[in-house]
Amino acid sequence: MTKSILLVGVGGQGTILASKLLTIGLMQSGCDVKMSEIHGMSQRGGSVSSQVRYGKQVESPVIEKGGANILVAFEKMEALRWLEYLRPNGKVVVNDYAISPMPVVSGVAPYPGGIVEELKARAETVSMDAFGEAVKLGNPKVLNILLLGATVAMMGLTDINWNKIIADNVKPAFVELNQQALATGMRLVQGETKAGGVRG
Repeated sequence: MTKSILLVGVGGQGTILASKLLTIGLMQSGCDVKMSEIHGMSQRGGSVSSQVRYGKQVESPVIEKGGANILVAFEKMEALRWLEYLRPNGKVVVNDYAISPMPVVSGVAPYPGGIVEELKARAETVSMDAFGEAVKLGNPKVLNILLLGATVAMMGLTDINWNKIIADNVKPAFVELNQQALATGMRLVQGETKAGGVRG
């Protein structure tokens, strides 16, 4: 059975790198994998989405509306924007972090409140402060690997050697930091689900 992971965020958050590492891991585990990516109007600040589909035989890289098993949002308003792509029993992993789009920055529109609460009311959701956790590790840029760890835990992909994949694809100076970020993301999801923090 083909499974679909939709990763969404804002340019500059490392969404595409996380998707590429995910794709490499799934391919190494013997899956047929298809990945597609869409960049927003601007490289930094524009909406970015990456679609990863895997299984025995994947016909199309495109996730249709209502087709994603999991929605991984690097920014919370992007989670709401893409929620219609989640299947009825799908799960959401959201970074409880706001990046104001241009209409908000320019004062044309307010940044909506209550986003995480709305997500939890509409889907099984794990919310985390991936940015804050990345800062604690010493570099906010590893929030993408932290969210990769959360995705791995949510999808039950923990038997893949992610530490080796990171070591093979990240600059040597940042390998250990990224491995720590991966472990933190996995632990946050496992801790929240055990504590009953996930609800449909």
